[in-house]
Amino acid sequence: MRLLILLAAALPLAALAADPQKGKIAFEKNGCWQCHGYVGQGGAAGKPLAPKPMAYEAFNVFVRNSNGPMPPYPKEILSDADLADIHAYLASIPAAKDYKTIPLLGQ
Repeated sequence: MRLLILLAAALPLAALAADPQKGKIAFEKNGCWQCHGYVGQGGAAGKPLAPKPMAYEAFNVFVRNSNGPMPPYPKEILSDADLADIHAYLASIPAAKDYKTIPLLGQ
């Protein structure tokens, strides 16, 4: 129980209230899909973000302070709530099925 309380206290409030549905909308609206693909699978210009995105704290720091090919997204452009929602969306994306479990591919 103490661990749960400590973990909850360590997360920003925006991350606790994050909504994956709103995150999908924000991901598309802010153009994240253009480099990272519609489900965060990555592409020619952007690294994969899902499934299993980096921890929210690292994600937040990277998005706000990027100095590589991806431009930084300050709070004036992408709110904390939208960023938390985007992270929740990426975390909600399931891993692809193992191709061996697809009957048609086993024929």
